[in-house]
Amino acid sequence: MPSKRYKKALESVEGKKTYPIKSAVEVLTKFPKAKFNETIDMAFRLGVDPKQSDQMVRGTVPLPHGSGKTVKVLVFARPGNSADAAKAAGAEYVGFDDMIKKCVEGWTDFDVAIATPDAMIEVRKLGKVLGPRGLMPNPKTGTVTEDTAKAVKEVKAGRVEFKIDKGGNIHVPIGKASFKQDEIVNNARAVIEAVIKSKPSSAKGTFVQSCTISATMSPPVRVDVREFLAAA
Repeated sequence: MPSKRYKKALESVEGKKTYPIKSAVEVLTKFPKAKFNETIDMAFRLGVDPKQSDQMVRGTVPLPHGSGKTVKVLVFARPGNSADAAKAAGAEYVGFDDMIKKCVEGWTDFDVAIATPDAMIEVRKLGKVLGPRGLMPNPKTGTVTEDTAKAVKEVKAGRVEFKIDKGGNIHVPIGKASFKQDEIVNNARAVIEAVIKSKPSSAKGTFVQSCTISATMSPPVRVDVREFLAAA
């Protein structure tokens, strides 16, 4: 059953009305607050067929104001410059054989994994462990690179990854309830623009079928993305 707080928040949303992003954030931030710092999420329903390889939607986007989350980073790198650079950039875990062994044993106490190209020869073998959790390094998301320092800094500064699921949906965390309204708006704009730019050339018809913004314990607010589509 929905909580009293949820029901009260729902009363301030006008049915199926879609709001310009600034107005949507204003509605969202007026909802009754939870007792913890809720995560703000955006959800997209896309008009593509995820079963078709040429209609895969995936990418990364730097959030102007960060995600508000402390990100723990693991870097797979052999001893040397790349490993040293990763440590200097602030990666919590850096290693090769030792880290691969820990992951084989089921350890996944990190949020993002980065690997150098040569390390991927062995890291690929961790597919069954890292893949289902969305932790496998991938060149398309900038997590397979020689420049480990840059990758670590970008992830910690608030670069987030998005990927379509089997149902044709994308969910992206864009901040915290403690953020100022304009910070949430700017982060949301960056994500909407990135998702629209990721439209596959083979996709036909309406690409973004719906877009919503919500907090962890709140109802979703529908977002009007037509202004972004017009500018794309």
